[in-house]
Amino acid sequence: MSVVDRARRALGQVGTYVPVPFTRWIPIDEQRKAVRRLEAAGYGTTWCNEPVGGKDVFAQLAVLMEATERMTFGTGIANVWARAAQTAHGAAAVLAEAYPDRFVLGLGVGYREQAAAVGRDFGRPAGTMRAYLDAMAEPPQMPGPDASYPRIIGANGPKMMALAATTDGAFPAHQPPEFTADARRTLGPDKLLVMGLSHNADDEPAAIAAQVKAHLAAGADHVTLFPATGDDFTADVDRLVDLAPALLS
Repeated sequence: MSVVDRARRALGQVGTYVPVPFTRWIPIDEQRKAVRRLEAAGYGTTWCNEPVGGKDVFAQLAVLMEATERMTFGTGIANVWARAAQTAHGAAAVLAEAYPDRFVLGLGVGYREQAAAVGRDFGRPAGTMRAYLDAMAEPPQMPGPDASYPRIIGANGPKMMALAATTDGAFPAHQPPEFTADARRTLGPDKLLVMGLSHNADDEPAAIAAQVKAHLAAGADHVTLFPATGDDFTADVDRLVDLAPALLS
């Protein structure tokens, strides 16, 4: 079975984020309890974001994966400015070896401000990402884990989507189902397509479920929900638990 096929099976059709806001850190004990609640509610996959200069998403995932029994986790999105390419590969391979078929690496170039924060030139996004992927594939200088894992990239534009077609797939966000259909045509049938779906705190569960189904019908393999508010961790987790019956049935 290919790495993409294994990822499709592991991710399932619907997932969510650990709703940690960009503006403050949520104690890791609270995050552990949250992912256990999400797993108990039926979610098979949880994603974690990464602002540059804050937390390390690989360390965060290691803790949360240990706290759950079978949940798949993904980086959504690991930022290329946060670490060297071979370091990213080494961290991803460790997680893939420790938790077989429970890890997906999502990579993104982020924003110019994030590159500037670490003294780097943002460059052209597709070229920057291509160079990073090439560096990840270089033989390591020291022995390390050799576990395989799916690599997908954040892609909302045509150049990045074309590059995604040379990897294991793409992770666009905040796009309509028509975009999903175009993305599937660009990627072809053998690549992983994860769609990030925004929703509001007052959206009805039936409306959210309809949006998820529309993206799946348009060619997405997996749809993941972004936090509804982004600033109230407990309320966001409660809402995700409440939404689970409508989204996972």
